[in-house]
Amino acid sequence: MLKLATSTMRMLFFLMFLGWLFAWVMLPTKLYKNTWTPKLNTNLNSTYFREQGRNLLLFTFPVMFLAAFGGIFIHYNKISKKYSHESAQNNSRLAFLKRPVLVMAPIGIVSMTELIFALMFVVLLIWSLANYLYTSFGHLHMSGAGVKVWEAKFRSVSLRLGYIGNTCWAFLFFPVTRGSSILPLVGLTSESSIKYHIWLGHLSNILFFAHSVGFFIFWAMTNQMVEALEWSRTYLSNVAGVIAFVVSLVMWVLSFPHYRRKMYEIFYYSHHLYIIYLIFYMLHVGVAYLCLILPGIFLFLIDRYLRYLQSRDNAMLISARLLPCDTIELNFCKSPGLDYKPTSIMSVNVPSISKLQWHPFTITSNSNLEPNTLSIVIKSEGSWSQKLYRELSSPLEHLDISVEGPYGPTSSHFLRREALVMISGGSGITPFISIIREVIYQSTHNSRVPKLILVCAFKHSSQLSMLNLLLPLSATPLDTSKIQLQIEAYITQENENTREESQNLLQTISFKPNPSATPVTAVLGPNSWLWLSAIITSSFIMFLLLLAFVTRYYIYPFDHYADLVVYHYSYRILWDMFLVCVSVLVCSSVFFVLQKRRNAKEGKQIQSLEMSSPTSPGGSCINDEGIEVESLSHQSIVEATQVHFGARPDLKSILFGCKESDVGVLVCGPRKMRHEVAKICSSGLTKNLQFESISFDW
Repeated sequence: MLKLATSTMRMLFFLMFLGWLFAWVMLPTKLYKNTWTPKLNTNLNSTYFREQGRNLLLFTFPVMFLAAFGGIFIHYNKISKKYSHESAQNNSRLAFLKRPVLVMAPIGIVSMTELIFALMFVVLLIWSLANYLYTSFGHLHMSGAGVKVWEAKFRSVSLRLGYIGNTCWAFLFFPVTRGSSILPLVGLTSESSIKYHIWLGHLSNILFFAHSVGFFIFWAMTNQMVEALEWSRTYLSNVAGVIAFVVSLVMWVLSFPHYRRKMYEIFYYSHHLYIIYLIFYMLHVGVAYLCLILPGIFLFLIDRYLRYLQSRDNAMLISARLLPCDTIELNFCKSPGLDYKPTSIMSVNVPSISKLQWHPFTITSNSNLEPNTLSIVIKSEGSWSQKLYRELSSPLEHLDISVEGPYGPTSSHFLRREALVMISGGSGITPFISIIREVIYQSTHNSRVPKLILVCAFKHSSQLSMLNLLLPLSATPLDTSKIQLQIEAYITQENENTREESQNLLQTISFKPNPSATPVTAVLGPNSWLWLSAIITSSFIMFLLLLAFVTRYYIYPFDHYADLVVYHYSYRILWDMFLVCVSVLVCSSVFFVLQKRRNAKEGKQIQSLEMSSPTSPGGSCINDEGIEVESLSHQSIVEATQVHFGARPDLKSILFGCKESDVGVLVCGPRKMRHEVAKICSSGLTKNLQFESISFDW
């Protein structure tokens, strides 16, 4: 029965998605404009929605339907273990689609599936531009006296390039919606799909740049430069477009890798100009086109507001470990009902360092193995993390920290492999800590687990201390006898004879309980996907009802009964933006408050336990010299580790030496390392390697 329901829902989602894409394919055609549009307007553009009715049904409703019912599907799909097994079989048959086929900078690593969809998207853009021009050239808008035909065609091309940019914007916000129910439906997470946001951002900016410059050239040729400052009462605002263009240029330039990687704070703060850009962009495109891009913006606003609500509380930080390699492990108290998968991330804000900066970090703990603790690891590299390290090094009773998340995959598909090869460089080891802990947990429940090979490259021997984080702090030894673990650690910039002994020792800091802090919980509780579906559904319905009311009983009478006055076109757009914000804020706040009351009872119980026994997680034991006493499980890690000084890993030999039939290859580290591993897996010399890159640096 469950299998039938799953198949039915998937088919329904697929048909709805195909219908949405079909609408985009037909939108620029002459058939759609001359034949379909009049009929659709007659049936859909009522006095309640006016010119928005058609686009709301064709372009907004399908995506909102997928988002709302997708959350329900994800929630109930997690229950079925049988489905997960069948999915693993399907994944093995379709593994070739995930193989890297293009590895190059600055695009990165592109799989066969990504290449196919990218080409389809480019074809859609070319198709749309060609049809827009074919239709417009037949009915040229001369735009003023004395305008020549070729000038009118030049204007038409510039205008249609803007239309194509709008198509990019319809997809732009989906990858950065962290709590999205759309991405998991196609097996993606926000972290893994951020590169799509970058691609779409660059492409849309190129198109909008050509659109804007083209119009400036046209106005200059036809002596109409005053048009750039026009704010029409009955049509689109040109000056709003100019403002949006200037803001987008600033954001675009400061998002290039030079600023994004080396001057992150400049990139981070400048990217918040998107709020100003969105307002003037919408005022420029109008209400009809606003409906085309509305789903992505609507879902992003819900996600962003929920993250804001979650971040208002202080998270309960119970301890920290300072490693000799300037690395920090932060241990939070979490709700036992908070479940997350390996490789999940959580964003952190420390108000004493910066009230505005948020930084994402990999979660190293395991929600099954450590039901009451959540841990993240931070490498002290940038100015923000260095300030945090110094602050923790000084005497502290407690540290105020706000969090957003966790966010991550909805399944651990890589655990179904016969073997896992995890290749890391430096702090890239952190996602693999959570995977190893998950494998340990699964092995204790008599589950079949893959053989593990961890290949980690460090610059200095002091970074070997990160291997101490592979196992959680625990008062009782963990049973690691059922897992096959092989660790190959490479120290690239030191020889065994010249290795430097770190002067710093591993320090564990326990914080006093903070009465104002709360355990880390899911923003919408254990059944967060169901609650998210409820928020999406209720807020969208509320938006439609408010829009219908305002349009029918305010805008429509104004247009038809006011003497010689037409309702300002820009005000219609402002009404849309206002109603979207009101709907999202009201519905999200109501459901958040309801869920927070439930979490508060559980939080008080956890807090009372912490107040009565303020110890480090798991009751970690510290000896007089400040070195953590190794348990039997830590001894097994030491025995499984082989250290190579003054050498780099021979990745080709390591990977080709894996003889298992299904080997998952995960890599997290510098771009050069990721690209080298991707090229090996895509070489075609062996068919048993299944590649997956984990990266937070684009």
